[in-house]
Amino acid sequence: MTTTSPTATSYPGPRPDQPRSNGWRVVLTLIVLGFAAFWIYALFFASKESINRIGDDAWAERAQGICAVADAEREALADFRVVDEDDPAMVAERGDVMDRATDIVEQMLDDVVAVAPTDPKGQELVPLWEADYRTYIEDRRAFADVLRTGDNAVFTEAAVDGIPISEKVQRFAADNHMPDCAPPFDTSN
Repeated sequence: MTTTSPTATSYPGPRPDQPRSNGWRVVLTLIVLGFAAFWIYALFFASKESINRIGDDAWAERAQGICAVADAEREALADFRVVDEDDPAMVAERGDVMDRATDIVEQMLDDVVAVAPTDPKGQELVPLWEADYRTYIEDRRAFADVLRTGDNAVFTEAAVDGIPISEKVQRFAADNHMPDCAPPFDTSN
């Protein structure tokens, strides 16, 4: 009697009796270790200082004092009447109040930047902040002009890289502990 032995079958990958490749395990382990290293660096070693923070604390303190006085002056102009959108004279009056408030904001900014910070970072950043603030002031002036026509329009402001200019100005003020130097949000209907 003849017996036939089974023929060896060829497999495209490793044979069932051989260990599987650890290539994917190595790749996944490296990815997990990379994420862990990133978060350890970000949480414990990366600088926590804001890029907007200047080194001249005396300048920021002086600015905060100027802005606090200006805020009080601007708030004294507040008119809490409900604006009748069908009354062009009332809407135009709102434009006049907006201009007087903007005059106060503009004078505040002039007073704040009349003295430059003493540190190099402050000397670099404050003119940029001022330019953004002046753009915001121009937007307020344009809005007041529209209101004076009797159109109770919605305030729109310039944006830089998709970020409203007021947000940039506010972030600088917050990072330098000058909350009263943030742009006023008194433009809503």
